Amino acid sequence: MLRLTGYDPATVRKGQIVRVLVAVLALSCLGEAKQLAVVADKGSDTSNVKAADLTNILIGKTKTWPDGKVVRVILRDPSSPDMELVLRRLLNMTADQAHTLFQTHPGQIVVAESDEAVQRLVSSTRGAIGIVDLYSLTKDVNVVKIDGKLPFDNGYLLKGN
Repeated sequence: MLRLTGYDPATVRKGQIVRVLVAVLALSCLGEAKQLAVVADKGSDTSNVKAADLTNILIGKTKTWPDGKVVRVILRDPSSPDMELVLRRLLNMTADQAHTLFQTHPGQIVVAESDEAVQRLVSSTRGAIGIVDLYSLTKDVNVVKIDGKLPFDNGYLLKGN
């Protein structure tokens, strides 16, 4: 039998607990490091939008684009972790408030079950705009700048810190 001198089981357990807590903290920070992209259909003339205008679009206040096309907003469920950053940075509301808002704008604001579904709906709907995880982007949609910045630019609004 191997005996360790200076071995204190309580110290080892504390070390294990600290490692578990550090891992949990690191994983929770990954959710905060989310990078999102605003996307539009390929036929859209919109390549840049101001943050204030994007907010008005997302809450259903802006109903048409400058060219007259009807705005269709395609988003993930407000309760999803992906939408937390959008709710905090753009809409300043809770998931419950966003659910209520979305229900009051049927047809104008559509909730999709995944980033793939958001992109599929945006790509097939004239005047559509959506928000997806940057790393799920496909060639079927165009990325829209926010205040002249793309997702990898410093100061991009929908980049988690």
